[in-house]
Formats: sequence, C-alpha cells, structure tokens
Amino acid sequence: MYQEEYKRWLEADMEDADLSPELARIEGNDEEIKDRFAVALKFGTAGLRGVLGAGTNRMNIYVVRQATQGLANWVKTQGGTQTVAISYDSRLKSDVFAKTAAGVLAANGINVRIYDALMPVPALSFATRYYNCNAGVMVTASHNPAKYNGYKAYGPDGCQMTDDAAAIVYAEIQKTDVLTGAKYISFAEGVEKGLIRFVGDDCKKALYEAIESRQVRPGLCKTAGLKLVYSPLNGSGLVPVTQVLKDIGITDITIVQEQEYPNGYFTTCSYPNPEIFAALELGLNLAKETDADLMLATDPDADRVGIAMKCPDGSYELVSGNEVGVLLLDYICAGRIEKGTMPEKAVAVKSIVSTPLADAVAEHYGVELRSVLTGFKWIGDQIAQLEEAGEVDRFIFGFEESYGYLAGPYVRDKDAVIGSMLICEMAAYYRSIGSSLKQRLEEIYAQYGRYLNKVDSFEFPGLSGMDKMASIMENLRKNPLTEVAGIKVASVTDYTKPEETGLPSANVLIYKLEDGETVIVRPSGTEPKIKIYYTTLGKDLEEAQAKKDKFAEALKPIMA
Repeated sequence: MYQEEYKRWLEADMEDADLSPELARIEGNDEEIKDRFAVALKFGTAGLRGVLGAGTNRMNIYVVRQATQGLANWVKTQGGTQTVAISYDSRLKSDVFAKTAAGVLAANGINVRIYDALMPVPALSFATRYYNCNAGVMVTASHNPAKYNGYKAYGPDGCQMTDDAAAIVYAEIQKTDVLTGAKYISFAEGVEKGLIRFVGDDCKKALYEAIESRQVRPGLCKTAGLKLVYSPLNGSGLVPVTQVLKDIGITDITIVQEQEYPNGYFTTCSYPNPEIFAALELGLNLAKETDADLMLATDPDADRVGIAMKCPDGSYELVSGNEVGVLLLDYICAGRIEKGTMPEKAVAVKSIVSTPLADAVAEHYGVELRSVLTGFKWIGDQIAQLEEAGEVDRFIFGFEESYGYLAGPYVRDKDAVIGSMLICEMAAYYRSIGSSLKQRLEEIYAQYGRYLNKVDSFEFPGLSGMDKMASIMENLRKNPLTEVAGIKVASVTDYTKPEETGLPSANVLIYKLEDGETVIVRPSGTEPKIKIYYTTLGKDLEEAQAKKDKFAEALKPIMA
C-alpha cells in the first residue's frame, strides 16, 4: 500500500517545490518510503505534529489541506459565525501552512481571521474568543526541534479542541483524499472574496489590555528599576512580550541579539525549549555581563516561559516550572489580599504532575486548589465551568510544571506573555522591598518544607516506539510496584479509572510512598517519551536530591 501511495505522490504535480526532490531522492529505498507513507499523522486533541517533508506521515501543505478540510466539515455543522481564527509562529513553513489553511477554509465558504504577522498561542486563543469563532488554528510545533512543525486546533472557547470534536474532525480527515480531497482557493482569492480578513488592531489592543489588567500591584514597575535580559528564542514572543513589559513600566530590557528575530532554524540551540539549559545559555551569559536582576526566555509559540534569577551572591540560578508556579501563586495570593482584590472563594488550578508544594501554599492563603489532568485544556475547562456558573472572577491562577502559566480568563491556554509580565512584576516587587526571588523561594521552603521536583524522560523513537511505551505501561499495571528503592508504596492511583479519580481517563500512574514522596509515570501526549516525575522531601536540598537519585536508579530497569 505505501509503495502505491508513494508512486501517486511521485507522479503528482507537487505545488511545493521542496517535495519533488525529496520524493525523487528516496526512490527505491523501501525503509525511507515506509517511514513517510506507511501511516498518516494522527489528528488528536493537540492537532497534528510531525517532521517537515513529503508523505502522509510528514508535515506538508497537503497534510495541512486534508486536516483543514476535516476541520471545515465539522465547522459547517456548528452554526454560529462560521469563522475560524488563525495564527502561526516562526517555524519553517508556518506562514505557508497558515495561508494554506486559510485557503481551504475560504474555499468551503468559511470566514477567516488571520494575524498579519506571527503571533503566539495566547493571541490565537484570544482572537478565537474575540471574534466568536467556531474554531481556531495555531501553526506551531511548540518547543520541538527545527525539523518539526504542527497544527493545533482550538474550540470556540479558545481552549484546545475537546476529544469529542477532535474525533469528529479526525473521522472527516480520513474521508478526505490527502492530495485531491480538500477544496482550495489561493489566499489572494480568499482575500478578494472578503472571506479572509486580517485580525484587527482592536483585537490586538484588547489582548494587551486584558493581560495588563491582571497586574497585582499596578504602577509598581515604573519605579522599581528592574533590569531584564529577554530572549524570544527566535520565536513569536518578541513583539507582545516587550510591548506589555514597556506598557507596565519595565524599560531596561536587553534582548539576546542572536535569538531576537524569527528564525525557524533555531541555529543557537537545537531544542528551543526554555526548560533546558542550552536554550537559556546565551541569555545567562548576557545577564552576567549586564548584571541583570532577571533573565527570561519564551518558547517559539510563546505559551511557555523559563527564567534565571540573580542570587544574593551574584550568581544566576535556573528556576524550575514548579518553583515559578509556586512563587507566582504565593505572590498573587499575598498581593491580592494586601490590595483587597482577592475574590471570595478564590480558585487556583494545577496539573496532577505539578508540585504538591502548591497545595500547601494555597491552603495557607485559603485558596481552593484544583488538580486536573496534564494538558492546559483541563485548566481551561475549569475556567469554563466557573464561567458557566457566573463565577469566572474566582479564577486567579493556573499552572503546569512544564513552564505554563495563566492568570485570568481572557484566554484558555497557557500564556507566556502574562507569565513574563507577572514574573517581572514579582521580581520588581521583591527588589523594591530589599528582597529577591531567590530569598522569597528560600522563605517558602523554610515555611513549608524542602520539596524537590524532578522529571526524567525516556525516549522511544521509530515506528516501534509507541508499542514499546504501551507495553511498559501495561506491565506496570499487570505487575504493580510494591516498593521503590526500599520505600513501600502506600497507594497507587491509576488514572485510566475515572470511577476512582473523578477525572476523565488518562494514561497516568501515581505512586504515593510511605514517607510522603510521590512518583508519577506518564507517557507524553505529543512526543515518543515516557516521563517519570519525582517529588521528594528533605531537611535540605542535598537530602531531597539523594532520595530522588535513589528512586531514579531503582526505576531505570523498568524503562530499559
């Protein structure tokens, strides 16, 4: 079958000039042909994600057209405004794919609102809500290496598409021939017909106003004198992040020159992910040179932000997503109580794999902390439930340990723009009272205990990778762990059992150990990886780290 499909592509008149040479180059190479054509990229709740190239198992204009035709078929059953919002980041072909999607939607008689330049995930979520759209499309592969691109689909609430809607779209995609099945007109024709329009300045202005209205201590940054180094990691954060920071009074911003402008090759770091040191290295060096108070970096689609803080001894320390989440929760709670802006019965939300330290902090401030499945759409879902009950103002903050933060209901996905604003405001505040982020973090540990949260990732590449991951998870269920490194397992929660968890089914196992530690095993939803999350407690960092190392060593054979 895959050889036939390959021949069909080889003989077709490829509109993308990059595809024909690739198809010619692999002629006679069964392995290469199989890799590109044996399967199709699967459309899930995170949409599509894959390596750029020719074939059904690659990201290209034909796969994008097919996916968009599936989306269009669903939109046409939804009534409403018959409008879809589109944004894209700096990845290779992102703009091409965005305009391709717009052409398919317009050919189906669906209105399009597309940004006139690259803009991040939160901007797409906002535009989807602002224009009362039926759906939204964000062309991005988030923080994957440069050879990837992807296509995220959003529902009318600006949240990533629900499982049910994604299943319908996927069924429609499967009915659509990848090369010939999608209706399509050129972007220019769509504009001429009035079906494709750019997102207006009114929408952009409203987004910035919504973000800036969530300041905890408005006006503080104008006088605090915060010195910042910022890297957009060659992505879409540059314009919105610097705009918002300047608006709130942070003007001493040094941009990492090599990572300032959009560049889908990400030549300065192979993996443009603010979770890893290599992505922040240039910024860290610049922070040392300029003696900055803070260094921050946003990923290519600017939904996640990572930071390095200056310590009292002049060194810089990377701060984990869990630590930033806890610092922000603590800052927002304390600040809003002080300013009298804390809502009654305030609600914060975190993912089940994020640090239990947040539970302790929330309890201290009398805030209800809800734990949801991994994936920011579940945090969005909690906001939607509050909105339906007419209580959306109760939501003050949501976070995931993977560097995603949101404060406010104006969008329904993680937002590195508001994350950057609040982190800078928080750093400016501590600076203004003679303290620092580092000092506040140490105070939190002194108050609640020395929590350590670490994640180990195990990769399973190739076509057999998913099977290997499935068999590991199956084995863990058939032969449950009774101890980890000599510490007894007190309880196991299997999230494939909604009747036990009260949450939708998810492929996650949580082991609570007898001495209060936690080990979580979870396959990634977007990459061929199994992640193990550790929470350990110690009298100091060394003790907590030693426990983590012991657990990791004991669990390594299971992942072999």
